[in-house]
Amino acid sequence: MAGTTKTGYCNGSDMLLQVAGKAVGHSTTHTTTFNTETKERAVKPVATAVATQSLWKGKGVVSQSISISAEGLHNYDEGENGFKALLAAYKEGKSVDVACFERGDSETPYLKGKFVIASLEQVSPAQDDATYSVTLENDGAPEVLDASVLTDNTGEGA
Repeated sequence: MAGTTKTGYCNGSDMLLQVAGKAVGHSTTHTTTFNTETKERAVKPVATAVATQSLWKGKGVVSQSISISAEGLHNYDEGENGFKALLAAYKEGKSVDVACFERGDSETPYLKGKFVIASLEQVSPAQDDATYSVTLENDGAPEVLDASVLTDNTGEGA
């Protein structure tokens, strides 16, 4: 974010989620999880190695995935992607475009790609705010996964 210096702790309200070109509306939280599936390999060490060397296993990455979960308040006047818009996207049964970015820099996401709506839930307690939650899972490799666009403590990219 050129010209902006940020210091201290990152305010979670500055980290935004966009689905199908619109921010997730009245969002209270979102969580992005980067998953790695690994495979262990146990190999016999060379003859000159100490016996305890064989106790250690190697690991290799066999797949990667990204899941995003978000929660928000159901709002009758929603102008962004709230429960109603997400339900319509879910009904289509197709991948949606997703982007994660810092507030004020939606043109430079740190994560962008196709995701499927894996689950959508609405909770409507008596005499309390109705809420919704959505879980998104990547559909293939992300188009963008770039930590360098995130602001670090000097106000520059990582």
